[in-house]
Amino acid sequence: MTLDIFIPYWGDPALLKQTVASVLAQRDPQWRLTVIDDCYPDASVAEWFAQITDERVRYLRNDTNLGITENYREAVRLADEPHMMLLGSDDLLHPEYVGLISQTIRAVPGADVVQPGVDVIDENGDIVTPLADRVKQRLLAPRRGEGVAVLRGEAMATSLIRGDWLYWPSLTFRTAALKRTDFREGLPIIQDLALLMDLAFAGATLAYNPTVAFSYRRHSASASQRTILDGTRFRDERAYYRQAHDLAAARGWTRTARAARLRTISRLHALTELPGVIRSPSPAGLRSTLSHVFSL
Repeated sequence: MTLDIFIPYWGDPALLKQTVASVLAQRDPQWRLTVIDDCYPDASVAEWFAQITDERVRYLRNDTNLGITENYREAVRLADEPHMMLLGSDDLLHPEYVGLISQTIRAVPGADVVQPGVDVIDENGDIVTPLADRVKQRLLAPRRGEGVAVLRGEAMATSLIRGDWLYWPSLTFRTAALKRTDFREGLPIIQDLALLMDLAFAGATLAYNPTVAFSYRRHSASASQRTILDGTRFRDERAYYRQAHDLAAARGWTRTARAARLRTISRLHALTELPGVIRSPSPAGLRSTLSHVFSL
């Protein structure tokens, strides 16, 4: 199989170059890379790509800034291989990533989503283990030793709504699944979870191979952290969890609906963020975090 790798790009050019280098270093040559530059204001990016002679790499630049969701949609429109990924422009593939994905798809031919094992790095490239990632990897991810864990439909939805343990930029998707499942509007912070839940509601299959083949970069001053402090993160989460509850209840998926109503891990996350929110100058952030912890 040829993996269609897309990088919807906006960010640090130096980190983008590291990401591209990690693709070029793949041991399995069956890949194609498309970088979609969302009008990042640095002419050196296009100049750097013009020097790459590998025919598997193409660089495109949008005429206007589309924003992250529309840039994702543009990648999905352009994809024409059976499997694709939306790689973060600061994350890293390990050299065996493409080979591991191909191996996993052969083992689970019906997989719509493939999650490899992930390590977490900081802005300097050092491996770190924040509390959120320890919870994801040790408590929420399926435990199947070295084998591939498979979740389908309701089991996939329940696992993800209990606590989203996936790493969006590391995922490989069946292209057809993304072409028929659009991103939800109005949920910019958790649009990845919403789309994955919609795939699960449509009966998708998730394959998890715990062999580490990807480095996810977690920045200390991320956009996600800013949305916690201004209150939008947990406001959007509450809104989506209500939607997920209603969607699950309509299908008779009682375990999924109950997990969406309780949102235990999401509440605990808000509780761990509360000290930092209290120290921040944002009353809206404090109100939103307290509501998330204590309200149903």
